[in-house]
Amino acid sequence: MNAVKPVKSVDDLVKAGLAAPAERAALEAVAARYAIALTPAVTRLIDRADPNDPIARQFVPDVAELTVAPEERADPIGDHAHSPVEGIVHRYPDRVLLKAVHVCPVYCRFCFRREMVGPQGLGTLDAATMEAAFDYIGSHPEIWEVILTGGDPLVLSPRRLREIMEALRDIAHVKIVRFHTRVPVVDPEKIDAALIEALKASGKTVYVALHANHARELTVEARAACARLIDAGIAMVSQSVLLKGINDDPDVLAELMKAFVEIRVKPYYLHHPDLAPGTGHFRPTIEEGQRIVAALRGRISGLCQPTYILDIPGGHGKAVVSGSTVRATGDGCYSISDYRGGEHSYPPAD
Repeated sequence: MNAVKPVKSVDDLVKAGLAAPAERAALEAVAARYAIALTPAVTRLIDRADPNDPIARQFVPDVAELTVAPEERADPIGDHAHSPVEGIVHRYPDRVLLKAVHVCPVYCRFCFRREMVGPQGLGTLDAATMEAAFDYIGSHPEIWEVILTGGDPLVLSPRRLREIMEALRDIAHVKIVRFHTRVPVVDPEKIDAALIEALKASGKTVYVALHANHARELTVEARAACARLIDAGIAMVSQSVLLKGINDDPDVLAELMKAFVEIRVKPYYLHHPDLAPGTGHFRPTIEEGQRIVAALRGRISGLCQPTYILDIPGGHGKAVVSGSTVRATGDGCYSISDYRGGEHSYPPAD
């Protein structure tokens, strides 16, 4: 069945054959808390005959999302603690996140910002707030890189993207602009000449970090969208999340990483799932993740190896899970070192 419209509600899910009518009441409870959206490109990929379809598991809501573990939190990686002005997260000295928009073309069921995004979320920054964000970036000469995230920044129109890039063009100490997005996979037709021209309007070096978690997401159309970006001189890297029942298998993960390299997207980060509310059914244990990533060594090229990382809860930055920064302390708990040398318990004790 081909969907002609985006799926944005439980009724839409039922009509599209992605949920049974008997599930309606339970799924409405999920939808009341967390946004739902699937693009036509995504719904076409779903195998409705497979109850464990890895595409459906990423985007179709599940009543399991209403189960919240004690260690889960609304802001699992501590964005708010490092937000000096609205729209900016300044966690590391040489780079900032610029969260210009808090909506996405699709909503991942494991999203670590699920309490902030969606129609009921924080919305799109207005002109005055954007100006204050640019003033902050301009007044901090240590900022070398600006990372547009959110939300998905490529939902913005080419005109809005051009305005952002032209504002960054005038900040000399910013050298790199990075976009974190799912758009080339979930809405590949949007990657057109106007959008690409807007991304290049700053004259800065531009990277696009593509979020995909299963090789099936890299359709012919998605690969063509990536090629349009890369052929225009925009470098691409990948980011994926290690997800139980989706890609927590060395063969599945190897297929994904090799597919990235084949389309000129360099594997970058493999994230351990964050402690977002209602996402426990997606999280493998750290030991399971370490075994899976270790199994990639030797079986696929070094070009295909991602860095397995965990965002330390509370805003303390990333730690390499396969390195000495993560040490088991027993009973499924760990001590994790941040980049400043601080020690943190995982899961957090409070």
